[in-house]
Amino acid sequence: MANEKSGIFPLGDKNEAYAQYFVGQSYLKMLTTDRLVTANVTFEPGCRNNWHIHHKGGQILLCTSGRGYYQEWGKPARELHPGDVVNIPPEVKHWHGAAPTSWFAHVAIEVPAEGASNEWCEPVDAVEYEKLK
Repeated sequence: MANEKSGIFPLGDKNEAYAQYFVGQSYLKMLTTDRLVTANVTFEPGCRNNWHIHHKGGQILLCTSGRGYYQEWGKPARELHPGDVVNIPPEVKHWHGAAPTSWFAHVAIEVPAEGASNEWCEPVDAVEYEKLK
């Protein structure tokens, strides 16, 4: 049976490998690593990743559980719910994570591209984040 916090996929382990790029606790369960990297990422309430940029390939998020946010640099944050899909083009600075009072999970898909990389930037401003519902 699926975990109500992580959605239909397993919760996974504490996301220690990328913890330095997150505020709060996240969990990571790799779903595929052959040809297409796909992972279930679960965020505890208030957890979010730093601003970051996917160079060359981009990313796709399939929201599966809870309530979260996605924001592109210079634009307002977008509230996310199960069933929402976010198509993040390459070279777009953005962040995503849980709402302050809700768990949130999404499947993250790395769009394959030759020379693709990920650049981690600064944390989301805590004052701005706390203004979200």
